[in-house]
Amino acid sequence: MMGIEWLRPAAFLGSMLYAIIGVLIFWITFLIIDKLTPYDLWGEIVEKQNRALGMVVAAMCLGISIIVAAAIH
Repeated sequence: MMGIEWLRPAAFLGSMLYAIIGVLIFWITFLIIDKLTPYDLWGEIVEKQNRALGMVVAAMCLGISIIVAAAIH
């Protein structure tokens, strides 16, 4: 049982730091994958409403998030 151990400033700030690092790594990998694909992912999903590509990108985002979370953990 953790109790209020997570309320310590060091634990809280460490968690926030890891969260920020994880989001930055996720965003950088998304931008790299967006540059590697032959078309603009964001424009294709938002402007052209390409739902199939949206599902693929969502699965990719979940995969990257799981990898980043496992690496940080």
